[in-house]
Amino acid sequence: MQLTLTQKRAIWLSWLFIVPFGIWFTHQFYPPRISGLQWELAGFLLLTAAVAAMPMIINNTPIFLIQWVSLAVFLTFGLFAEMAMMQAAVVVLLMRIRIRKDELFRLPLNSLMFFLVSFLAGLIYYEIGGLQGADLVNEPKSLLLTVIYAGSYFTLNQVVLTFILYLLYGRDHSFFGKDFIWEAVTSLITFPIGLLLYVLYQQMGMLALLFVGVPFASLSIILNLYYSSEKINDYLQKATEIGHQLAEQLHVEEVLDLFIKRLTGMLPVDYAYILEVVDEDELRLIRRFENGNMESKNIRPLKKNEGISGHVWSTRKTALFNSRKEWKKYSQGYLPQQAESVLSVPIVRNNKVTGILVLASQRKRAFEKAQLMITDILCSHLGIAVENAKHFEETKEQSERCALTKLYNYRYFDQLLRDEFEKLHEFKRNILSLIILDIDHFKMVNDTYGHQSGNEILIELAARLTSLVGQQGTVARYGGEEFVILLPDKEKEEVLELAELVRQMIANRPFIVKQNIDSDRKKMMVRITASIGVATAPQEAEDPLSLIRHADRALYVGAKRAGRNRVAEYVK
Repeated sequence: MQLTLTQKRAIWLSWLFIVPFGIWFTHQFYPPRISGLQWELAGFLLLTAAVAAMPMIINNTPIFLIQWVSLAVFLTFGLFAEMAMMQAAVVVLLMRIRIRKDELFRLPLNSLMFFLVSFLAGLIYYEIGGLQGADLVNEPKSLLLTVIYAGSYFTLNQVVLTFILYLLYGRDHSFFGKDFIWEAVTSLITFPIGLLLYVLYQQMGMLALLFVGVPFASLSIILNLYYSSEKINDYLQKATEIGHQLAEQLHVEEVLDLFIKRLTGMLPVDYAYILEVVDEDELRLIRRFENGNMESKNIRPLKKNEGISGHVWSTRKTALFNSRKEWKKYSQGYLPQQAESVLSVPIVRNNKVTGILVLASQRKRAFEKAQLMITDILCSHLGIAVENAKHFEETKEQSERCALTKLYNYRYFDQLLRDEFEKLHEFKRNILSLIILDIDHFKMVNDTYGHQSGNEILIELAARLTSLVGQQGTVARYGGEEFVILLPDKEKEEVLELAELVRQMIANRPFIVKQNIDSDRKKMMVRITASIGVATAPQEAEDPLSLIRHADRALYVGAKRAGRNRVAEYVK
C-alpha cells in the first residue's frame, strides 16, 4: 500500500517539529561525556557507519544489527551521543539500499522512530538510577539497570513500529508475530556483544573496537553470503517447479500466461514483455504485462539491433541494466517512463534464438546477477515448453481438422455433439440444433469439371459457411460433400432462417474454379445447390445419434425427394 502525498508531508512535518528540538533538548539536559574522547567517539562513529553499511536483506527488508554498538555508545558517552549515532546509522543504511525519490519519506520516518525509541529508553534508564561509565563487572546493580535499558529499548521499538504501521498503513501488525521473534532473537545475540564491547573498551580503549568490531563485521559478511546462497537455492527450487509446470501445459497461450504469472510473482517485476522471432526477420510482441495487467500487444515489430530486445537478439547475450541511464540509448519506446532496472534474456532452442524476454522494474538496482541466472534457466524451460505446446497443437489440429477444407472433421464433431448433449442434460443448454447440408448432384460436378474443381468448390463452401455462421455455432465437414452446423441455444425458427441463408448463399453465388479439366485452364463459374435438413433437441431427439438421424431424414425426405435446393425440418 502506497502512502499519499498528504501522509508523506505529515511525516516530514512531524520530524521537523519533533527531532531537531528533541536532539537540542537532549544535548541541554543530557550532554555527552566526550571531553578528551573525540578520537574514541570518532572510532565508534566509524564502527556504526560500517555496521549500518552492511545490512542483511531478508525478504526484501534490510536488517542491520546496530543495537550492540548503540548500547556501548550509550553506556560510554551518554544518550545524546547514542541518539546522534543512530541518526547517522539511519542515513547510512538508506543510502546503502538506495531508496527511490518517492521513498524519501522513509528518511524522516525512520529518523523519528529511532529518536523516540532512543529518547524514551534513555529516560527510563536515567529515572531508575542508571549512570554513564558504570562498572558492570563489579556492580551487579549497574548490570541489572543495563538489562532493563536493553529490554525497554526492545519493547519500545516494537510498540513504536506497531503504532506507525497501524497509523500509516492501517495494518493490524501482530505484536508477537514474526518481526517480534526476529527482533527478540537478534537482541539476545547482540546484547552480550554490546556488553563485551563496553567492558573491553573500559579496559583496553580503542583496541576493543578492533577485537569486537572486526569479528562481528566478518560474521555479518558470512551471514550475508549464507543468506545469498540460501536465496539462490530457493530460486533454483522455484525454477525447477516452474519448469515442471510449464512442461505440463498443452497450449502455447497457457504456457506464456503461466510463465508470466510465476516469474512476476518471484521477481520484483513491474513490466514484462515476451517477443517472438518471426521468419528470422523481426521481433513480434506476444505478451505485454504492465503493473499487474495484460495489455494490448499492438506495438510495431522490432528489427535486429533495434531496442533492448533487438540488441539481445543480435548479441545472443543476457543484459542487465541498473538504471534508466544505462539502457536509454537502446530504447525504442516499449518501456514506460517509470522503468529503471531492466533485465533481458534470449529464449534459445536448438542453438537458435526463438524469442526475447524483457523484465523491468520501477526501482533502480532491482535485479541481481543471481536473478539474471535464474531467469536464463527459466527461459530455457520456456523455449522447450513452447515448442512442445506448438507440436501438440499442430498434432491436435491435424487429428481434428479436415486436411482439405480446414474445417473440423467427423471425429471432432462427434465428440463435440456428445459434450453438448451432456450440457443439455445438465441444463447448461436449453436447446441444441443441427443443420446438415448436402451438395446436390456433386458427382456430376466432379465428372464435368474434374475432381480438382470439386475440391476447390468444397474449400470455398467451407470458407463461406465459416464466415456466415461465425461465433454462433460450429461448422464441420461430415463426410464427402456433406457439412454440418451445430448451434447451441438457438431456437428452431432462428435455425431455419440461418439454414435458408445458407441455401441462398450457395445457390445465388456461383463458385469460381481454376483447376478444371478444360485444356486452356480458364477460370470458370460453377453454379451448385444444396439440400438442407434441420432438427433440434431435446424436442425431437433425446441423444446425439437421434439428432443426426432426424436431421438426415429431413435432408433426404423433406429436401432431396421434394426436388432439392431447399430447407426441410424434421417432422415426427
